[in-house]
Amino acid sequence: MISPTSLLYPDAFLSPLAIETAVDRALDEDLGRAGDITSLATIPEATSARAVLVARQSGVIAGLPLALATLQKLSPEIEVRAQVRDAARVARGQHVLTISGRARSILTAERTALNFVGRLSGVATLTADYVARTEGTGMRICCTRKTTPGLRALEKYAVRCGGGFNHRFGLDDAILIKDNHIAVSGGIRPVLERARAHAGHLVKIEIEVDTLVQLREVLDSGMADAVLLDNMDLATLREAVRINEGRLELEASGGVTLDSIAAIAATGVAYASAGALTHSAPNFDCALDIEA
Repeated sequence: MISPTSLLYPDAFLSPLAIETAVDRALDEDLGRAGDITSLATIPEATSARAVLVARQSGVIAGLPLALATLQKLSPEIEVRAQVRDAARVARGQHVLTISGRARSILTAERTALNFVGRLSGVATLTADYVARTEGTGMRICCTRKTTPGLRALEKYAVRCGGGFNHRFGLDDAILIKDNHIAVSGGIRPVLERARAHAGHLVKIEIEVDTLVQLREVLDSGMADAVLLDNMDLATLREAVRINEGRLELEASGGVTLDSIAAIAATGVAYASAGALTHSAPNFDCALDIEA
């Protein structure tokens, strides 16, 4: 029997505990108090079935470990054969998983399994589209914290499957000073002084600026590690790169779309972050077909 972790993309981490928690929560939501009353009413208990999970469009697959864990949670003895693993590029009509076992369990797991694969493959596929448009520039495309509540670890994993990179996972793993922090703290230098006094030696400090005057103030302070260039046009981004002279990591944010990403990468910034990777990814079309 294959394990969910065997289908993970090897260059990204997704905790087995995160998989189990997500599957338990999703099945509890779908099964409610009475279970799958349609399958209970219409399918004899001993009935077996064979099914295939099929990609109905081309793209990058992600979420197979969650689909497998969903099936195994409902029927531990189920047999699943995987044709690909996460981060594989698939063609329209390609078989992804072949499933054999109790028909009731397969039908009960169907929607939850497809929801995981559809959502995460959508994120991976959109990310891959962004990455393809920056090829050869050296710039990294990153996600943000604009994720579905409760699914952040899964969606950020899907970004990695698509060739993107992760920004911070939460408020606890990096200091990112935004415009409201600056306003409340009384300016760029005071907020950086407080952040630098508080931060441990392994914690990076990034600060958001929206003008070149602010960028120069950050550079003069010598207290930041990275600068987020917020909603700057292309000419201003290029000037920011020139002013910076390679001293700090520069990240473009705001207005980062599929149409603009190539031009942003050409300005020379090191990173671009796009909330759209997770909050606006379309669902990847896939289906579970029973083979008669």
